[in-house]
Amino acid sequence: MNDKLISRIITAVSIIVLIVVVILQSKILNIFPQKEAIPSWVFSLPLLNAIINGTCSILLLLSLYFIKKKDIKTHKNLNILTFILSALFLVSYIIFHATGIKTTYGGVGAIRTVYYIILITHIILAAIVLPLVLFSFQKGLQMKVEEHRKLVRWTYPIWLYVTVSGVIVYLMISPYYSF
Repeated sequence: MNDKLISRIITAVSIIVLIVVVILQSKILNIFPQKEAIPSWVFSLPLLNAIINGTCSILLLLSLYFIKKKDIKTHKNLNILTFILSALFLVSYIIFHATGIKTTYGGVGAIRTVYYIILITHIILAAIVLPLVLFSFQKGLQMKVEEHRKLVRWTYPIWLYVTVSGVIVYLMISPYYSF
């Protein structure tokens, strides 16, 4: 595959994922209109997602450590594992939100503002990070080191922020789950 085709595939996948997430968030599609019809295991997905995000945060930090030590093989393997876990997170996230389950944050005062700032930045950056991660992977796997480094200067801090803020959002909203 040439770079142009890979670029088109990455762009298409990123747009499709964004559209699916927007549709699910808008509740246009609700495959389980009645709460009783939702399989019980679905209610554990937010915790699973937080665990996956936390694990990805640790793996990303380890990946940085190993690339600074010039251990490219370990760096590559950690990033592949992080990517697989992030893909699993995305599937889990889509399944959970396809149910139509909605939870609102119940905090008041300044903490409510903090929660929404973290949530909004998390959502915006999560939408941005997918194509960045995919393009970074492409360049890294092709061993186009300079192009990979230029992308990762942006990708890495955004990806790390998204994984860490995902855990924080979960910890802040989890007391308000009513399922």
